[in-house]
Amino acid sequence: MMTPATRHSVTPPNEHILTAQEALEPLFLKIEEEAEVRMIAAAIRAGWSAEDAVAAIDQLRRNELIPGSGH
Repeated sequence: MMTPATRHSVTPPNEHILTAQEALEPLFLKIEEEAEVRMIAAAIRAGWSAEDAVAAIDQLRRNELIPGSGH
């Protein structure tokens, strides 16, 4: 399924982009934003508050950044 973010193009290297990371960053940020909106909406539909959903997402992000957190 194509989401709005997946329809965005990635800048090719000949357009003054120094790294693949720079080229992918706008798309990455858009996809991350869409994912967060979807997770919050799912949590609200399940009966959780938006605040609880945001706190849970923040905790998941922190767990991803901690070495040895099981990932």
